Amino acid sequence: MGVRMEQQPLQSSVEDSGPFYHGTKAELTTGDVLVPGYSSNFGEQKKANYVYLTATLDAATWGAELAVGEGPGRVYRVEPTGAIENDPNLTNMRFPGNATRSYRTREPLRVVGEVTGWKGHDPKVLQTMRDNVEKMKRQGVEAIND
Repeated sequence: MGVRMEQQPLQSSVEDSGPFYHGTKAELTTGDVLVPGYSSNFGEQKKANYVYLTATLDAATWGAELAVGEGPGRVYRVEPTGAIENDPNLTNMRFPGNATRSYRTREPLRVVGEVTGWKGHDPKVLQTMRDNVEKMKRQGVEAIND
């Protein structure tokens, strides 16, 4: 697995120094910024008030594999440009702690490199997760967006 990136200082208002990742199907390049306002990957895919990041490659891999859209999943190293907070979709509001080191921000994330050579989850495990996401959608579970 390799990482193509520029070195940039990271900022964080949580006690996690990263590195930080973002999984998606979007094709991005170093220097691009991710901003809130795009459709969520979950539920009714409402406009997201946040952009999401994680400090674990595994969580970013899930993001890349479960992202809505065509094309291959991609994982990027990102740098927060402002304050980040725990993602309540994956932390204390729904699950104890923050085992996935998942965060969200209203500020842009700057792409500092693409992670190459990451390994996806076993197809059976991935299908189980997709089934669970679909089940939550049928149950009306939405991303916490406030």
